[in-house]
Amino acid sequence: MVSKKRILFIANEMSPYLELTEFSETVNKLAIRSNETGFEVRCIMPRFGTINERRHRLHEVVRLSGINISIDNNDYPLQIKVASLPNARLQVYFLDNEDMFKRKFVFTDENDKWFDDNGIRSIFFCKGALETVKKFGWPPDIIHCSGWMTGLIPMLLKTAYKKEPVFSNSKVLFTLGQSTFKEKFGADFVKNCMIHPAIKEKDLEPFKDANNLAMLKGGATYADAISFGDAKVDKKLVEAFSKVKGKKVIPYSNDSDLTEYLQLYGDLASK
Repeated sequence: MVSKKRILFIANEMSPYLELTEFSETVNKLAIRSNETGFEVRCIMPRFGTINERRHRLHEVVRLSGINISIDNNDYPLQIKVASLPNARLQVYFLDNEDMFKRKFVFTDENDKWFDDNGIRSIFFCKGALETVKKFGWPPDIIHCSGWMTGLIPMLLKTAYKKEPVFSNSKVLFTLGQSTFKEKFGADFVKNCMIHPAIKEKDLEPFKDANNLAMLKGGATYADAISFGDAKVDKKLVEAFSKVKGKKVIPYSNDSDLTEYLQLYGDLASK
């Protein structure tokens, strides 16, 4: 019996839990369609404080507890919760931490002021997602990352997690979306990204501007394949990544047909 190919969706947002851009609905549809067409599917996203645990029936996964995420000599305990995606037999895992996500707003406060720790929150989420997969012992054939907050994951897989057996066959698709913020993470962002000796300064070159564009640029630079998830992707990214030698690129389409994505998943899984 041939085992099912595995696809992991890692996203900032996913309908119905958090809907900041239109791609949140696309992630939902892709997860469901992949599940229906024979893939084994799991999803990971942050457990932002705006997500209602009771309404969405989240509960803690005790067997996955005990992970600590170290960033800049600080340890943050990782709590993992799970829910079943409505109308689908697949699970969504939510990464939680009191310092990072237990607040009433997502990226800005009630006065629309940017949270100073959004850079640290992004590092925590990316590292936490990969550590969670290690804890699963569930080797994904494909990892589809979407949203700026996932931008570090392709780089981490090529450096800090390169020798991890659970990721030895993983191929990464990164979706470029619209720019949703103008702020910067701060001067220490790149330094804080050096969470493992295998990560060198040159590996973080695409992220040096520590802003929305840099996160998307870095994700696409290290991914095995790229897609455009919005009609309003920054022109610099369109110029840099519309055609990349050796990488399959899916252009943006407002068509609801997801065939091109499903075909790419199959191609990546067979490599």
